Formats: sequence, structure tokens, C-alpha cells
Amino acid sequence: MHLKELRLRDFRNYTALDAVFQPGFHLFLGDNGQGKSNLLEAIYLLSTLKSFRGVPNSLLVRAGQKGYFVGGVLVGERENHVKTYWSARERNLVLNGRRIARTEDIYGTIRAVVFCAEDMLLIKGGPQYRRRYMDFLLAQTDSSYLTILQRYGLALRSRNAALKTGKVSVGVLEGFSRELVSSGSEIIRRRSELVQKIRPTVCQTYAKIANQKSEEVQCYYRPNVEGDFSVELAQSRQRELAQRYTVVGPHRDDLDFLMNGVPVLRQGSEGQKRTWALALKMAQAEYLTQVHGVQPVLLIDDVMGELDQHRRQAFLPLLNRVASGRGQMFMTCTSKNWYQEMDFKMTEWSIQRGQLFPLET
Repeated sequence: MHLKELRLRDFRNYTALDAVFQPGFHLFLGDNGQGKSNLLEAIYLLSTLKSFRGVPNSLLVRAGQKGYFVGGVLVGERENHVKTYWSARERNLVLNGRRIARTEDIYGTIRAVVFCAEDMLLIKGGPQYRRRYMDFLLAQTDSSYLTILQRYGLALRSRNAALKTGKVSVGVLEGFSRELVSSGSEIIRRRSELVQKIRPTVCQTYAKIANQKSEEVQCYYRPNVEGDFSVELAQSRQRELAQRYTVVGPHRDDLDFLMNGVPVLRQGSEGQKRTWALALKMAQAEYLTQVHGVQPVLLIDDVMGELDQHRRQAFLPLLNRVASGRGQMFMTCTSKNWYQEMDFKMTEWSIQRGQLFPLET
């Protein structure tokens, strides 16, 4: 699986870009503010239709322009041509010449895993970041999951709107509750199964990166609903009416990361928290490879230089698969000093003011 062609128009600081990429390693070199991360953001957009920085589409449009265009040729089980255009008035998504409306139709054309500074929110941020991690990984491995998640989200919003009025009838509330329980129970089941599958990889990867045998680490799924969802929902009725929103359900789930039985947020150092975040993202890449039989495209945004040599070496299992010709990686950095310690052939590119130039090696 790899990105063969990328085309940008008025995206971030890129006026126009047409680039062709081969499988393997691609290193984007340049000073800060030249557009390195923007290029990874465009590649990620083709995979998810979202920015990995969590910003709205309006901020992806080049200053002074009305909209942006991102297109690409994505090679997986087949060759797919994806085009997306966004403006305040118009939004078009085209797959292989056919206009599509559903986000889930684009999933699987190319799968990408990004390593970036924002990954620290997986550990230090609120529960919504950890729920998003589980949901995105499930959506990348099962196209039906996104539909279930959307059903739950619609039922939750409708139910909360009804509760907010303060005069909701029992019949209306029960109608929304049935859909909430149906889709919510499936979300809980799938999240639980996912964490059971990736937990060994997450914990083993953490132990390998940290190289601390004295630390006993564990990762657990913490569902907000521990028994029968319909029963717990009914039991929360008085709290709901008082607070005017749905107080129980998978929209309040979380993940727990423990070190020697203590939550990492309570006792973990910054280095340990960074290692947990790195272990989660590596587990994501490993799980996608296991499920689909091919490695996802790896996007590494200027984080390798922040890691010591031992932690960088932890990437070797992923990098070896890329080096063997079975994958593709795009990596940004401002300096060539550290990466020369890795014995892999790389295609080097220079990025200057939103323009991409190949470098001779």
C-alpha cells in the first residue's frame, strides 16, 4: 500500500504541487514553517478526510483563497483515484471518477498512521482523545463500525436535545434510548475486543522502548457502562432529568495506563508519557498490518529528533518492513544529523516555501 501521486491546490501554504512517490522511505527536509507538516497533513487527509492536527477545514485553505483541493493516486489492492475539494459553499469528494457522499466510502483506499507531537494528548489529554484512538482504529479495520458510531452519535445528540428542554415525554425519551442502547452496546463490545487484542503489543512495545524491566505496565479499557446498558440508563433517569443530558454510555469511556499499579498520569514522567504515546501509535500500525496483511503508510512528523537513540531504535520493526519494499514512510525533520544512524536508503526532498524539490543522494 502506498501513495503514488499527490496533487495540491491552495492547501495550507501550497499554491500548487504535483508530486510522484515510490514505495519506501521519503525524507522531507526544511526549516520550520516551510510546509513539511502540511504535506503530511495532506496525505493524512486522503486517508481520513481530516487533519491530524484537529483543525477545521477552513484553516486548511491557503490565505486569501476560497477553497482547497487535494488529490491522490493510492495503490492498495487496486489503484484508487481520490479527489477532494472543500470551500465554505462547496464540498466534493470523488473516488475513481464517481462522486460519493459517505465518509466511510473512502476508508480503506489508503490507511495511514501518523506520529506527531499531538500524540501526547493520548496520555495527557481528556478521555475523548483515547476514545477517538479506539474508534479510528476500529473504523480502519471494520467499515461497519463507522456507521454504528454515527448512529450512536445521532441518538445521543437527539436524546440530549430532548432532555435539554426539561419537558421531555417518556415516550420520546424511550425511542431515543432504544437506539442508544442498541448501537452503544455494540460500540462497547467492539472497543473491549479491540483493547484485548492490542494490549499485549502496547505493553510489550512500552517495555521495549523504555528498557525498564522493573516497571510493570498495563493498559485497560474502562467502559462507563459495566453491566446492562438499558438497566444503567433507566437507573440514571433522575440524574438525567436534573442535569439535562445523558450521563451514562460509551461516550464516557476511557483507557487506563498503569505503571506498577498506579495511573501514569499520576506518577509518570514526561519521558514515560511520551513512551506510552509512542507505544500506542506503534500498536496501531502493527494491528493494521495484522488485520489487512499490508503495512499502513507511516507519517512521522518531526518527532524522531525528540527521541533518544534507544527510542528511535524501537521503530526498527516498522522500518524494516518499509525497507523490504512492503511499505512506505514519509518523515519530516529540520536536520540530517540523527537519521544517518539508521542504515536505510531514503529518497530525500527539500521543502522551501511550499515547494518540493528532489535532492540528489
